[in-house]
Amino acid sequence: MTNRIPLKSRLKSRLGWLGAVAFSSVAIGIGSIVSTSSPAAAQAAYGSYIGIGGSFGVTDGPNGEGGSGGGVIAVRYKFLEVPISIRAQALIGETTAFVPTVSYDVPLNWHTDAYIGMGAAFQDSNESASPVGNQTSFVLQPGIDHTFPYSNVVLFGNAIIAFDAYKNSNDTAASIQGGVGVRF
Repeated sequence: MTNRIPLKSRLKSRLGWLGAVAFSSVAIGIGSIVSTSSPAAAQAAYGSYIGIGGSFGVTDGPNGEGGSGGGVIAVRYKFLEVPISIRAQALIGETTAFVPTVSYDVPLNWHTDAYIGMGAAFQDSNESASPVGNQTSFVLQPGIDHTFPYSNVVLFGNAIIAFDAYKNSNDTAASIQGGVGVRF
């Protein structure tokens, strides 16, 4: 059995500037929601976007793999008539994972959506682990998008929870992503 290091110590040791970007993006998004009053009939934040940011794995696999950090490239295609979006994220680090999802978007105010997505995580390697494991797995993706008024800038933050994410184990992997995007 391996020596388990407390979660707080692992987080501190792995938190680089990309992890700080991810946590900061989520914190700013939540802060903007709390400080902004919601109109009675909010609509989903309009616009598709492409963005970059940080990704930070918060779990370890059965052999101590996982928990790595890296970059994220995020894309959202928003259907304007229905509260549905197609999303894709590439988690780029020691290994790469591609995570496409379909999400249901819930407007919180005129500029902010919360969402829950379902999809899959596809790995480029089944030997070393990405922040969401080392094998193809089913994922849930809760998150938030905030568009800044009178601009094309989007702040995004989400978590990815991958079930049965590690080869030869049924352990779950989780990661946090956040960053800034540009609407198109």
